[in-house]
Amino acid sequence: MTFFIQLLVTGIVVGSIYGLVALGFVLIYRASDALNLANGEFVLIGAYISLTIMTAYNLPFILAVLITLVFSAVLGLVVERIILRPLQNAPVISVIMATIGLSSVLGGAVHMIWGTQPKSFPAVFPATPVEFSGIIIAPVYLYSFIIVMVLLIIFSLFFKFSKMGIAMRAVADDQEAALSMGINIKTVYAMTWAIAAVVAAVGGILLGNINGVSGSMATIGLTVLPVVILGGLDSILGAILGGFIIGIIQNLAGGYLDPLVGGGLKEVVPFIIIVIILMIKPYGLFGKGGIERV
Repeated sequence: MTFFIQLLVTGIVVGSIYGLVALGFVLIYRASDALNLANGEFVLIGAYISLTIMTAYNLPFILAVLITLVFSAVLGLVVERIILRPLQNAPVISVIMATIGLSSVLGGAVHMIWGTQPKSFPAVFPATPVEFSGIIIAPVYLYSFIIVMVLLIIFSLFFKFSKMGIAMRAVADDQEAALSMGINIKTVYAMTWAIAAVVAAVGGILLGNINGVSGSMATIGLTVLPVVILGGLDSILGAILGGFIIGIIQNLAGGYLDPLVGGGLKEVVPFIIIVIILMIKPYGLFGKGGIERV
């Protein structure tokens, strides 16, 4: 039972990070109807930038994180302005292909700058494990979960009450109606990419503190895709809940099934879930089915 709870707790923490990264996926999809397949590289760059600032310049973790978030926001704005804005009226497939190309370019740049060897963050969180009723939890997991939950609450309040958040929701619901109400669509697109890059960077920093940083971290972009599809491509709540579900199932599969099959099932389980969900609920748990009149 203790082993199960241990796996469950770890799955919840990792799932919360999945949900945070998936939030960026959903925001971009709601704004442009396209998937950002370079999301994993945003995660990777955020982790490496923060690590470099801490190790090369000996800056405190908090300051390194703030600088990384500013850098990531600027990166998102630059990508939107230079690569995506010229494709604003292009077919969706063109935007998706552009993000695939962007993924390759960013991935190559990361390997050129930081190499391929795994790197570890300096000790940031306390090393002494926390024990609850016999369940031992590493502080890095506990703090990561708290940080993610605080950020998710902040973003929820931002989308519900702030002027920009309301504008983003309006654009997601009906772009033409939002435009007729005086909302600047280009500004909303730019903010969407900036926020997506920021949440990806936060996910990269937290995962880097948990597992270290290497080029393989970019695969989270593919791992989060089942999260988004499970929750519904256009649902923020679905992305968050989908993150928890995928994280828990993936971790349980790694603990119980991987030893039986020789390993590797943990990485495959999210995509098995995709197939099942698409067969049962093609629009995900909270996605909205499109209605097309002909």
